[in-house]
Amino acid sequence: MTDTADDIALRSAQAQDLDALLALEKRCFESDRLSRRSFKRWLDSDQSVFLVAEKAGALVGYCLVLFHRGTRLARLYSLAVDPQWRGRGLAARLIAAGEQGASASGRLEMRLEVSSLNTGAIRLYETLGYRRFGLYHDYYEDHSDALRYQKRIRVYAGEGSSHGAIPWLAQTTHFTCGPASLMMAMTALDQNYQASQMEELRIWREATTIFMTSGHGGCHPMGLAAAAAKRGFRVEAWVSQEGPLFLDGVRDEHKKTVMASVHEDYRQALVQAEIPVHYREVRQEDLIAAFQQGAVPLILISTWRMDSKKAPHWVVMSGYDDDCIYVHDPDPDDNSQTALDCQFMPLARSDFEHMTAFGRSRLRTAVMVYGQEETPRT
Repeated sequence: MTDTADDIALRSAQAQDLDALLALEKRCFESDRLSRRSFKRWLDSDQSVFLVAEKAGALVGYCLVLFHRGTRLARLYSLAVDPQWRGRGLAARLIAAGEQGASASGRLEMRLEVSSLNTGAIRLYETLGYRRFGLYHDYYEDHSDALRYQKRIRVYAGEGSSHGAIPWLAQTTHFTCGPASLMMAMTALDQNYQASQMEELRIWREATTIFMTSGHGGCHPMGLAAAAAKRGFRVEAWVSQEGPLFLDGVRDEHKKTVMASVHEDYRQALVQAEIPVHYREVRQEDLIAAFQQGAVPLILISTWRMDSKKAPHWVVMSGYDDDCIYVHDPDPDDNSQTALDCQFMPLARSDFEHMTAFGRSRLRTAVMVYGQEETPRT
């Protein structure tokens, strides 16, 4: 066979390709094969790039790229090349086309998993610019490990700021996203600040709402602002409503009363400490302006677009460009995310406005943390 990969046509996969895709899958893989149901699901999906390679009416390869909901991440989910066409550049061509399709859909980064035993594929990915960032043990049916790789498929030129690099810290409980986010900001702004689990719990005790709809309370923006000021940092709070926060969905009247009392106590504390509170919606332009002035913004988001859960969650703004706001997320998903996954997470600007409006009241709130004041507050 003298044909090259350039002689093969690439096109979008169609419903009538289903049987041919299953046959190709059987020729290419002995285990971890995609099922008919899986193929059908992705053929019907609008959250993917699904390409096939065709030669003389026969399918000789495919590339399936999935989109990470609510972010600008894409994942090379599956790649197959007919054994007779391997070594001719078809895999690289399919990957390049998948990257182009993902980039055209607004994705900035591609990620993938590959078996630690598949040295040929590893060599190809590294040649194409993918870099290793993680590992899943015992991932495949043959019990081999999966190496995780990623590649920036659109160039990100980060804007500068007057503060240092923002470190990433993981929250150590499921309810301390606020304290973990504040510790990231304070560590970035003061190299002498010491973050610790005890400090994380101490901040939570200082800033908690006590109750939420269920479980432990989260952190109130005014409580976080007061905690930052107590540690000597200049801070501003932005809140889109003047009344008590987070009461949406709370049915218990006792809880509502306690949460309202906590809100009023934080409000009075900020008035007494002369900490600015802006009672209006915080927008992307406000966050960017503060970031440019050296602040590290803490932003409250709803996680609905990320995990289909309507939970309030604090993250740290770590960068921006024309397409995205980038955040450090203190809460890695134990099943699928590493620390690197949670750093500089690209959130599409078009989605960001929806993600930063929480509950029926459409609460928008943020805490702008600046460098330390000369004298810490007591």
